[in-house]
Amino acid sequence: MDLKAYLGKKRKQVEEALESFMLRPEGLLEHHVKAMRYSLFAGGKRIRPVLCLAVSEALHVDPSPYLRLACSLECIHTYSLIHDDLPAMDNDDLRRGKPTNHKVFGEAEAILAGDSLLTYAFELLSAPILTCGLKSEDQLRIVSIIARAIGPLGMVGGQSLDIKSEGQKISFETLQYLHSCKTGALITAAVQTGAVIGYATDEQFAALTTYGKQIGLAFQIVDDLLNVEGTAEQLGKAVGSDAKLDKATYPSFFGMEKTREMAKAAVEGAIDSLTNFDDQADPLRELARYIYYRKR
Repeated sequence: MDLKAYLGKKRKQVEEALESFMLRPEGLLEHHVKAMRYSLFAGGKRIRPVLCLAVSEALHVDPSPYLRLACSLECIHTYSLIHDDLPAMDNDDLRRGKPTNHKVFGEAEAILAGDSLLTYAFELLSAPILTCGLKSEDQLRIVSIIARAIGPLGMVGGQSLDIKSEGQKISFETLQYLHSCKTGALITAAVQTGAVIGYATDEQFAALTTYGKQIGLAFQIVDDLLNVEGTAEQLGKAVGSDAKLDKATYPSFFGMEKTREMAKAAVEGAIDSLTNFDDQADPLRELARYIYYRKR
Protein backbone atom coordinates (compact mmCIF):
# COMPACT_ATOMS: atom_id res chain seq x y z
CA MET A 1 0.00 0.00 0.00
CA ASP A 2 0.99 3.64 -0.46
CA LEU A 3 1.50 4.73 3.14
CA LYS A 4 2.44 8.28 2.18
CA ALA A 5 -0.89 8.74 0.38
CA TYR A 6 -2.77 7.08 3.24
CA LEU A 7 -1.14 9.29 5.88
CA GLY A 8 -1.76 12.38 3.76
CA LYS A 9 -5.44 11.52 3.41
CA LYS A 10 -5.92 10.73 7.10
CA ARG A 11 -3.92 13.75 8.25
CA LYS A 12 -6.10 16.00 6.09
CA GLN A 13 -9.21 14.37 7.56
CA VAL A 14 -7.94 14.97 11.10
CA GLU A 15 -6.85 18.56 10.31
CA GLU A 16 -10.28 19.43 8.93
CA ALA A 17 -12.00 17.84 11.92
CA LEU A 18 -9.75 19.70 14.37
CA GLU A 19 -10.56 22.96 12.61
CA SER A 20 -14.28 22.27 12.83
CA PHE A 21 -14.18 21.35 16.54
CA MET A 22 -11.68 23.89 17.85
CA LEU A 23 -12.71 27.23 19.33
CA ARG A 24 -12.28 30.39 17.26
CA PRO A 25 -9.99 33.22 18.45
CA GLU A 26 -12.54 35.93 19.15
CA GLY A 27 -14.02 37.93 22.00
CA LEU A 28 -12.47 38.26 25.44
CA LEU A 29 -10.63 34.92 25.13
CA GLU A 30 -9.08 35.69 21.76
CA HIS A 31 -5.50 35.68 23.08
CA HIS A 32 -6.01 32.46 25.03
CA VAL A 33 -7.56 30.60 22.11
CA LYS A 34 -4.77 31.84 19.82
CA ALA A 35 -2.28 30.23 22.21
CA MET A 36 -4.21 26.95 22.10
CA ARG A 37 -4.44 26.99 18.32
CA TYR A 38 -0.82 28.05 17.84
CA SER A 39 0.49 24.69 19.04
CA LEU A 40 -2.44 22.57 17.89
CA PHE A 41 -2.04 23.72 14.28
CA ALA A 42 1.76 23.97 14.24
CA GLY A 43 2.07 20.82 12.14
CA GLY A 44 2.87 17.33 13.29
CA LYS A 45 2.25 13.81 12.05
CA ARG A 46 -1.12 13.34 13.82
CA ILE A 47 -0.02 9.75 14.53
CA ARG A 48 -2.32 9.20 17.50
CA PRO A 49 -5.62 10.14 15.85
CA VAL A 50 -4.53 8.37 12.65
CA LEU A 51 -3.82 5.21 14.64
CA CYS A 52 -7.28 5.41 16.20
CA LEU A 53 -8.92 5.70 12.78
CA ALA A 54 -6.74 2.98 11.23
CA VAL A 55 -7.60 0.49 13.98
CA SER A 56 -11.30 1.08 13.46
CA GLU A 57 -10.85 0.46 9.73
CA ALA A 58 -8.87 -2.71 10.46
CA LEU A 59 -12.00 -3.93 12.24
CA HIS A 60 -14.15 -3.03 9.19
CA VAL A 61 -15.87 -0.09 10.90
CA ASP A 62 -16.06 3.37 9.29
CA PRO A 63 -14.39 5.77 11.76
CA SER A 64 -15.85 8.96 10.25
CA PRO A 65 -18.57 9.43 12.90
CA TYR A 66 -15.91 9.21 15.63
CA LEU A 67 -13.51 11.88 14.44
CA ARG A 68 -14.21 13.94 17.53
CA LEU A 69 -12.79 11.16 19.71
CA ALA A 70 -9.70 10.89 17.53
CA CYS A 71 -9.19 14.66 17.68
CA SER A 72 -9.27 14.58 21.47
CA LEU A 73 -6.09 12.50 21.34
CA GLU A 74 -4.30 15.24 19.39
CA CYS A 75 -5.46 17.89 21.86
CA ILE A 76 -4.02 15.83 24.71
CA HIS A 77 -0.76 15.20 22.86
CA THR A 78 -0.40 18.92 22.08
CA TYR A 79 -1.03 19.89 25.70
CA SER A 80 1.74 17.52 26.76
CA LEU A 81 4.18 19.06 24.26
CA ILE A 82 3.43 22.61 25.45
CA HIS A 83 4.10 21.63 29.04
CA ASP A 84 7.16 19.49 28.18
CA ASP A 85 8.78 22.50 26.49
CA LEU A 86 8.42 24.80 29.51
CA PRO A 87 11.55 26.07 31.29
CA ALA A 88 10.61 24.02 34.35
CA MET A 89 10.54 20.86 32.22
CA ASP A 90 12.75 20.40 29.12
CA ASN A 91 13.26 24.14 28.50
CA ASP A 92 13.04 23.92 24.70
CA ASP A 93 12.96 26.94 22.39
CA LEU A 94 11.76 25.16 19.25
CA ARG A 95 8.98 22.70 18.48
CA ARG A 96 8.19 21.56 14.93
CA GLY A 97 10.54 24.22 13.60
CA LYS A 98 8.72 27.08 15.33
CA PRO A 99 9.24 28.92 18.63
CA THR A 100 7.68 26.99 21.48
CA ASN A 101 4.42 28.22 22.94
CA HIS A 102 5.94 29.89 25.99
CA LYS A 103 8.40 31.76 23.78
CA VAL A 104 5.49 33.33 21.90
CA PHE A 105 2.82 33.72 24.58
CA GLY A 106 4.76 33.62 27.85
CA GLU A 107 4.99 30.85 30.42
CA ALA A 108 1.70 31.55 32.20
CA GLU A 109 -0.35 31.57 29.01
CA ALA A 110 1.43 28.46 27.73
CA ILE A 111 0.50 26.60 30.91
CA LEU A 112 -3.10 27.73 30.58
CA ALA A 113 -3.22 26.86 26.87
CA GLY A 114 -2.08 23.34 27.73
CA ASP A 115 -4.62 23.13 30.55
CA SER A 116 -7.41 24.18 28.20
CA LEU A 117 -6.43 21.70 25.50
CA LEU A 118 -6.45 18.88 28.04
CA THR A 119 -9.82 19.91 29.45
CA TYR A 120 -11.31 20.51 26.01
CA ALA A 121 -10.23 17.02 24.99
CA PHE A 122 -12.52 15.58 27.64
CA GLU A 123 -15.34 17.80 26.45
CA LEU A 124 -14.89 16.23 23.01
CA LEU A 125 -14.68 12.75 24.51
CA SER A 126 -17.73 12.97 26.74
CA ALA A 127 -20.29 14.88 24.66
CA PRO A 128 -23.10 12.60 23.36
CA ILE A 129 -22.45 11.13 19.93
CA LEU A 130 -25.82 11.14 18.19
CA THR A 131 -24.76 10.24 14.65
CA CYS A 132 -23.70 6.64 15.26
CA GLY A 133 -24.46 3.58 17.32
CA LEU A 134 -21.68 3.85 19.92
CA LYS A 135 -23.13 2.81 23.27
CA SER A 136 -22.77 5.15 26.22
CA GLU A 137 -20.92 2.47 28.18
CA ASP A 138 -18.41 2.13 25.33
CA GLN A 139 -17.92 5.89 25.26
CA LEU A 140 -17.36 5.85 29.02
CA ARG A 141 -14.86 3.01 28.54
CA ILE A 142 -12.91 5.17 26.10
CA VAL A 143 -12.89 8.09 28.55
CA SER A 144 -11.56 5.74 31.24
CA ILE A 145 -8.87 4.28 28.95
CA ILE A 146 -7.58 7.71 27.98
CA ALA A 147 -7.77 9.18 31.49
CA ARG A 148 -5.70 6.33 32.88
CA ALA A 149 -3.19 6.61 30.04
CA ILE A 150 -2.43 10.28 30.69
CA GLY A 151 -2.62 10.49 34.48
CA PRO A 152 -0.28 9.45 37.32
CA LEU A 153 -0.06 5.86 36.05
CA GLY A 154 0.58 7.06 32.49
CA MET A 155 1.95 10.10 30.71
CA VAL A 156 2.11 12.57 33.62
CA GLY A 157 3.63 10.00 35.96
CA GLY A 158 6.17 9.11 33.30
CA GLN A 159 7.13 12.76 32.85
CA SER A 160 7.54 13.15 36.61
CA LEU A 161 9.79 10.10 36.74
CA ASP A 162 11.74 11.39 33.74
CA ILE A 163 12.49 14.68 35.51
CA LYS A 164 13.34 12.92 38.77
CA SER A 165 15.75 10.63 36.91
CA GLU A 166 17.82 13.39 35.28
CA GLY A 167 21.44 13.00 36.33
CA GLN A 168 20.64 9.78 38.19
CA LYS A 169 21.83 6.23 37.56
CA ILE A 170 18.58 4.35 37.02
CA SER A 171 18.01 0.71 36.16
CA PHE A 172 16.95 -0.42 32.72
CA GLU A 173 13.68 -1.63 34.27
CA THR A 174 13.02 1.91 35.47
CA LEU A 175 13.77 3.27 32.00
CA GLN A 176 11.34 0.76 30.46
CA TYR A 177 8.61 1.77 32.89
CA LEU A 178 9.31 5.47 32.32
CA HIS A 179 9.04 5.11 28.53
CA SER A 180 5.93 2.93 28.69
CA CYS A 181 4.22 5.65 30.72
CA LYS A 182 5.56 8.85 29.17
CA THR A 183 5.30 7.88 25.49
CA GLY A 184 3.72 4.46 25.14
CA ALA A 185 0.59 4.91 27.24
CA LEU A 186 -1.16 7.51 25.04
CA ILE A 187 -0.19 5.66 21.84
CA THR A 188 -1.63 2.45 23.28
CA ALA A 189 -4.76 4.31 24.37
CA ALA A 190 -5.19 5.65 20.82
CA VAL A 191 -5.08 2.08 19.51
CA GLN A 192 -7.47 0.87 22.22
CA THR A 193 -9.88 3.71 21.46
CA GLY A 194 -10.01 2.57 17.85
CA ALA A 195 -10.57 -0.98 19.06
CA VAL A 196 -13.58 0.04 21.15
CA ILE A 197 -14.98 2.08 18.25
CA GLY A 198 -14.50 -0.98 16.00
CA TYR A 199 -16.30 -3.33 18.41
CA ALA A 200 -13.21 -5.52 18.85
CA THR A 201 -13.62 -8.90 20.47
CA ASP A 202 -11.66 -9.58 23.64
CA GLU A 203 -9.07 -11.46 21.59
CA GLN A 204 -8.78 -8.64 19.05
CA PHE A 205 -8.55 -6.02 21.81
CA ALA A 206 -5.69 -7.94 23.47
CA ALA A 207 -3.82 -8.28 20.16
CA LEU A 208 -4.27 -4.58 19.36
CA THR A 209 -3.13 -3.63 22.87
CA THR A 210 0.07 -5.59 22.25
CA TYR A 211 0.44 -3.76 18.94
CA GLY A 212 0.01 -0.39 20.68
CA LYS A 213 2.56 -1.19 23.36
CA GLN A 214 5.11 -2.38 20.81
CA ILE A 215 4.83 0.64 18.52
CA GLY A 216 4.88 2.91 21.57
CA LEU A 217 8.15 1.29 22.59
CA ALA A 218 9.53 1.60 19.05
CA PHE A 219 8.50 5.25 18.89
CA GLN A 220 10.40 6.14 22.06
CA ILE A 221 13.48 4.12 21.12
CA VAL A 222 13.63 5.87 17.73
CA ASP A 223 13.16 9.21 19.51
CA ASP A 224 16.22 8.36 21.62
CA LEU A 225 18.18 7.56 18.46
CA LEU A 226 17.10 10.74 16.69
CA ASN A 227 18.07 12.83 19.70
CA VAL A 228 21.61 11.60 19.16
CA GLU A 229 21.97 11.40 15.38
CA GLY A 230 19.18 13.59 14.01
CA THR A 231 19.49 17.23 12.99
CA ALA A 232 17.58 20.26 14.18
CA GLU A 233 16.35 20.78 10.61
CA GLN A 234 14.93 17.25 10.48
CA LEU A 235 13.37 17.27 13.94
CA GLY A 236 12.24 20.88 14.13
CA LYS A 237 13.74 21.12 17.62
CA ALA A 238 17.11 21.02 19.34
CA VAL A 239 19.05 17.76 19.30
CA GLY A 240 21.33 16.36 21.97
CA SER A 241 19.03 17.49 24.78
CA ASP A 242 19.01 14.04 26.42
CA ALA A 243 22.78 14.11 26.88
CA LYS A 244 22.67 17.75 27.97
CA LEU A 245 20.14 16.91 30.70
CA ASP A 246 22.01 13.68 31.53
CA LYS A 247 18.96 11.51 30.84
CA ALA A 248 19.07 7.73 30.71
CA THR A 249 18.19 6.52 27.21
CA TYR A 250 18.37 3.31 25.21
CA PRO A 251 21.60 4.45 23.48
CA SER A 252 23.17 5.30 26.83
CA PHE A 253 22.44 1.75 28.01
CA PHE A 254 23.12 -0.23 24.84
CA GLY A 255 24.84 1.95 22.25
CA MET A 256 23.43 2.95 18.88
CA GLU A 257 23.61 -0.35 16.97
CA LYS A 258 21.98 -2.47 19.68
CA THR A 259 19.34 0.22 20.16
CA ARG A 260 18.48 0.09 16.46
CA GLU A 261 18.07 -3.69 16.75
CA MET A 262 15.73 -3.24 19.73
CA ALA A 263 13.61 -0.73 17.83
CA LYS A 264 13.35 -3.12 14.89
CA ALA A 265 12.40 -5.98 17.21
CA ALA A 266 9.61 -3.86 18.72
CA VAL A 267 8.26 -3.10 15.23
CA GLU A 268 8.39 -6.79 14.29
CA GLY A 269 6.54 -7.64 17.51
CA ALA A 270 3.85 -5.10 16.63
CA ILE A 271 3.39 -6.58 13.15
CA ASP A 272 3.32 -10.13 14.53
CA SER A 273 0.46 -9.18 16.85
CA LEU A 274 -1.70 -8.52 13.78
CA THR A 275 -1.38 -12.06 12.38
CA ASN A 276 -5.11 -12.76 12.70
CA PHE A 277 -6.15 -9.52 10.96
CA ASP A 278 -6.74 -9.32 7.21
CA ASP A 279 -5.39 -6.80 4.72
CA GLN A 280 -7.60 -4.07 6.20
CA ALA A 281 -4.89 -3.90 8.88
CA ASP A 282 -2.14 -3.20 6.33
CA PRO A 283 -2.05 0.52 7.26
CA LEU A 284 -1.25 -0.53 10.84
CA ARG A 285 1.54 -2.77 9.62
CA GLU A 286 2.99 -0.01 7.48
CA LEU A 287 2.64 2.54 10.28
CA ALA A 288 4.76 0.30 12.49
CA ARG A 289 7.48 0.21 9.81
CA TYR A 290 7.17 3.97 9.32
CA ILE A 291 7.85 4.57 13.01
CA TYR A 292 11.14 2.67 12.67
CA TYR A 293 12.33 4.49 9.54
CA ARG A 294 11.10 8.01 10.37
CA LYS A 295 13.60 10.86 10.49
CA ARG A 296 11.61 13.24 12.68
